[in-house]
Amino acid sequence: MAARVLVLGAGFGGLELTATLAEELGDAADITLIDRTEEFVFGFSKLDVMFGRVRADHVRHRYSGLAAPGVTFVHAGVTAIDADAKRVETTAGTFDADYLVIALGADYDLSRTRGLAEYGHEFYSEAGAFATRDVLEAFTGGDVVVGITAGPFKCPPAPSETVLLLEEMLRQRGIRDSSTITLVMPFPRPIPPSPDASAAILAAFEERGIAWHPDTGVRSLDGDRRVANLGDGAQLPFDLYLGVPVHRVPDVIEASGLTVDGWVPVDPLTLETPWPDVFAIGDCAAVGTPRAGVFAERQGVTAARRIAARVRDASAVDRYDGRGTCYIEFGGDAVGIVDVDFFAGRPSATLHGPSRALAADKNAFGAARVKRWFGRDWDPVGRSGRARTGPP
Repeated sequence: MAARVLVLGAGFGGLELTATLAEELGDAADITLIDRTEEFVFGFSKLDVMFGRVRADHVRHRYSGLAAPGVTFVHAGVTAIDADAKRVETTAGTFDADYLVIALGADYDLSRTRGLAEYGHEFYSEAGAFATRDVLEAFTGGDVVVGITAGPFKCPPAPSETVLLLEEMLRQRGIRDSSTITLVMPFPRPIPPSPDASAAILAAFEERGIAWHPDTGVRSLDGDRRVANLGDGAQLPFDLYLGVPVHRVPDVIEASGLTVDGWVPVDPLTLETPWPDVFAIGDCAAVGTPRAGVFAERQGVTAARRIAARVRDASAVDRYDGRGTCYIEFGGDAVGIVDVDFFAGRPSATLHGPSRALAADKNAFGAARVKRWFGRDWDPVGRSGRARTGPP
């Protein structure tokens, strides 16, 4: 009888885990992948749409086109998780599993930051980033604040990328001189594990007149006075506020009693939870690495191989290594690459670039994953290149 593997969440982690399991086990596994959405969108594609580089329909990858054989996709919301019984309630019915993987990501809690929903624009969700595209097109100049409320948050380079790309956009539109740009972040440097990458980003900020406000977060927005109130007591005026909301586990994970200190506890080397044959990967799990797709992807490989070993009654030897490669947009089509290792005693990182040549590496990264997960060719920036624009 085939082992029943149930995967909740079809982001980087869930997609790579199911692809690896299908390769490892073939007909020996009955794999079900559940997600509340019908399409996958890369995090970097959100910025591409937001800044008018590509159309929204170009960056959506439908789960109905999954390439891995033997994987059944179910479009449904998860309503309850019984980790002891490995039973999951969804809007499409009840699912029982021999092996359960929780990869539901992190949700955004705009209500935790007073005034954000009313006076700001969050750009981390797909809907938020795509809507912000129209906001940026209509912007005619003024004070812009890009603010993080608190850590941890997904894809640590993204806010820095946002202000650099925003500066480039405003300059190209001829309204840079009538605008200010400020980044507020609750870290001492933009990329904490990488002094080199942080130094390169801060040098770019200084060169382009982008203000940097470290070691604090945005606590609230005052819509009447149009100021952002920071945790250190400072106030920043804004005509346009782009915000990164507080992150939290999805409600169903918390309601199912699966969290400790707000996240799903796991062994960071095996991704196993305290419940036998239940794994957690990606943004919802307390692994000790950044909440970013490249880390979730490698976690998915480790969890898949450990599950495959158990199905075969073999020793599970794979260990998660805490490594990842992040791409950073510097504007001007220049991209930097940071190779990070979080489990080597203390976090360490190496910066490559930035350069225009490395943009091809980033495009190849996205294209290779679409080919693997969805079985089709894809150019992340569209056939007409990185400057492609048009309505979403």
